[in-house]
Amino acid sequence: MSKTKTVFICQNCGTNSPKWMGKCPGCEEWNTMVEEIITKEPANSINQIIPTEKPKPILLEEVESIQLKRITTDDPEFNRVLGGGIVPGSVVLIGGDPGIGKSTLLIQIAMKTYGKKFLYVSGEESEQQIKLRAERIGGKNKEVYVYTETTVETIIQQADHIHPDIIIIDSIQTIQTQRVESAMGSVSQIRETAGIIQQYAKKRNIPTFIIGHITKEGYIAGPKVLEHIVDTVLQFEGDRNYTYRILRTLKNRFGSASELGIYEMRGEGMRPVLNPSEMLITSREEPVSGVAIATTMEGMRALLVEVQALVTPSVFGTPQRSSNGFDSKRLNMILAVLEKRCGFYFGTKDVFLNIAGGIRVDDPATDLAVVAALLSSFQDIPIKEDVCFAGEIGLSGEVRAVNRIEQRLGEAEKLGYKNFFLSKYNPKQQPKSSQLTYLRKVEDIVNKLFN
Repeated sequence: MSKTKTVFICQNCGTNSPKWMGKCPGCEEWNTMVEEIITKEPANSINQIIPTEKPKPILLEEVESIQLKRITTDDPEFNRVLGGGIVPGSVVLIGGDPGIGKSTLLIQIAMKTYGKKFLYVSGEESEQQIKLRAERIGGKNKEVYVYTETTVETIIQQADHIHPDIIIIDSIQTIQTQRVESAMGSVSQIRETAGIIQQYAKKRNIPTFIIGHITKEGYIAGPKVLEHIVDTVLQFEGDRNYTYRILRTLKNRFGSASELGIYEMRGEGMRPVLNPSEMLITSREEPVSGVAIATTMEGMRALLVEVQALVTPSVFGTPQRSSNGFDSKRLNMILAVLEKRCGFYFGTKDVFLNIAGGIRVDDPATDLAVVAALLSSFQDIPIKEDVCFAGEIGLSGEVRAVNRIEQRLGEAEKLGYKNFFLSKYNPKQQPKSSQLTYLRKVEDIVNKLFN
């Protein structure tokens, strides 16, 4: 006979406590402890849902090395962020804001991946709603099964009956198990259902995609153990004012954890953007001051992004410092270096920095383009349109070398940029058509760019 007990669980981080507390000791959030009923099931209850043989220890030398045969979809951007395709038996968690396009992307993958049987489980939409979206997207895959159910035990029974090649769960917050007597979407329910789905995917060797909601802070809702259970975590990002969406890899056990895929949101679904550099750079009829082009790396992909800066005299006593898509603390560091090493005084200036296209850049190689954009706006002198930059700025004012300079240079040449500013400490390159300008200190960019 099962035993029941009640515990107080933080709905933000999953911390357990035998008594109620106003402030969670784990994440220090207030009023997040909720009482939940925990049912203790026998240890073999999971095997009653998923019958299997008990594993035995085996020597590592006796384990057979196999080559994983990935499932390739019709979407090259989706294959890229997964590391080359879908790995059999993997569990992928996709998070993002409401309405960003998570369900649209996965139903599009199902409808356009021919020769594979999909089971699309929805706890949020009816069959008619999913049918309308599928008709809008198009696709000719006739083996897409739709199932509206919220009990994980029933879902597993139907999956064993259909034998799908890929399972999609939309979403994990709407799935519950009979083993836990807490509310749907609670920490206990998410932890238990995710564990059951993960074990089923591994034992049946069926790749499973799980859609997860996010909190107002931008983190995936539920306990942190949810991200540890799955093999891959993808974050779907985007600004509602833009039609472009970014699919970013946060964790991947079968590939790089820093890949990036870019989509354009259209009425007929998500269109993969194969050349994002052209999308991120604005076309202008005449050059303007405060604009510089940077070469950045996202995983193994080289991108060209447009850095926009605006430096104006401060009207109020305290100058403003604002950045969009770039770390504000790093911006303050670069401003301090320019004041100390080059004599440009920003103390009485308002400084605004923006990365065009709604993308966020964390690559230190963008520093040199930020410096060029700031100085261009400070002196109101436009930078030539065929110039791009790649270099990290140190506190002593030196221009540090960056990695993968060959890929950055190749991307710049492909888009027609002829002048490339980089660190003197990078290995010498043999460009096809570009002219390279090597910089040792940040003062060099003033002499070679604006004189």
